[in-house]
Amino acid sequence: TIDGQPYDLSSLKGKKVLVVNTASKCGNTPQYTQLEELYKKYGGDQFTIIGFPANNFGSQEPGTNEEIKQFCSLNYGITFQMMAKISVKGKDIAPLYKWLTSKDENGVMDAPVKWNFQKFMIDESGDLAGMVPPGEKPDSDKIVNWIEGKQH
Repeated sequence: TIDGQPYDLSSLKGKKVLVVNTASKCGNTPQYTQLEELYKKYGGDQFTIIGFPANNFGSQEPGTNEEIKQFCSLNYGITFQMMAKISVKGKDIAPLYKWLTSKDENGVMDAPVKWNFQKFMIDESGDLAGMVPPGEKPDSDKIVNWIEGKQH
């Protein structure tokens, strides 16, 4: 976690999970507002959000974990789980993002991270259910319908 505590991703089994790579100095940073609203509305036993700060695009997440945590709390009142800063592309890509972005790994699609705030939807069984591009808002119909189970 962003606090340096271990986090067992298997504890999320049975929940829909929205995984988002975040950055504090990006044009998409205001999406934190919609992410927090989604989490307040739907978060709980059925759904959660996990944010992964990453400095892969335009050096838009230069801060330390403590600085990122403070930024999210003070500016956006973030209460969903934020993780320690990772890499979401390249040679040092985190294992979770290797799985999310490679069809060879996830069996569904190749979805390389294009920019900050790309959103991955993981279903209750831990399978990749889809991806929403960075510029599309977290409260888009695609994401809300998926959370509410209206997606076919």
